[in-house]
Amino acid sequence: MSISVIAPTWALDAGTPDLLLSPLTHLGIISVTGEQNRSFIHGQVTADITSLAANDWRWGAHCDARGKMQSAFRVFSVGDTLILLMPTDTLAGDLPEFKKYAVFSKAELTDASAEYRLLGVAGSQAQSWLKGKFAAFDADQKVSQLENGAILQDGERYIVLLPSAEFEALVASETLVDSLAWRALEIQAGYPNLPAAHQGQFVPQMCNLQAVGGISFTKGCYMGQETVARMKYRGGNKRALYILQGQATAVVGVDTQLEIAVEDGFRPVGAIIEVAQQAELLLLTAVLPNDTEVGAKLRIADDTGSELTVMPLPYSLDEE
Repeated sequence: MSISVIAPTWALDAGTPDLLLSPLTHLGIISVTGEQNRSFIHGQVTADITSLAANDWRWGAHCDARGKMQSAFRVFSVGDTLILLMPTDTLAGDLPEFKKYAVFSKAELTDASAEYRLLGVAGSQAQSWLKGKFAAFDADQKVSQLENGAILQDGERYIVLLPSAEFEALVASETLVDSLAWRALEIQAGYPNLPAAHQGQFVPQMCNLQAVGGISFTKGCYMGQETVARMKYRGGNKRALYILQGQATAVVGVDTQLEIAVEDGFRPVGAIIEVAQQAELLLLTAVLPNDTEVGAKLRIADDTGSELTVMPLPYSLDEE
């Protein structure tokens, strides 16, 4: 079945429509099965996996031995299977890193992006739409378990994971828009959707994982744990994830150079993590020095007419 997906007809800065249905094709899916799937992942990532309930999900990060992130992800369960959601290009580089150590465990990791599909649901009618489609949907739970999938609740937004055939049946008569709208909402939430271009560059706190509940400092050892703990207890972290909003005529990507306004002009700064661009309207997240002030002005290098402003984060950087 061919599913039609259109570009949003509303402006990027106009707010969320009453009902937004968006296939999240930019996100990949790792499934982890086997009798040691939880203990294996628990020993590899920053999140506490052993305490993860069937009706819960959380952020986490997978680091290398130096404590630098290979991925940031959402993790939850579908039955006995653990599911990790992360950008598709990041998955391609991170799955082999997981598999290096899985050979010593009774756990199997698979790229399940073709087996399942993801639908982002948002807007004031999102909850009523889901109630009409899924008898098992529970608005009071962070994860509603379905027979063959799950619904993640993230504030007023939802992610539906279903097998491909069930997904196609669900959306066959719906109007779907591309993932630009969803990526804009993720950016406004200050979420750490690390792209492949920046794998191995940042300790989790540099992308605010501690602020979104993605780091357990009491769970014990995992890959890169000493570096992550040292950042908390001894300090030394000089960077954080920020939200920037503005306009640019250039096409902006995660490898585009940012510049920040200083007394004598502009200087290069930071790294872009995620972008949502519609014509000249621009939203992005970027890792910047953690003393960057709200309201600071930046621009896109080689686009002198561009202007970006640092916006307030929706959370405290001290949250854990």
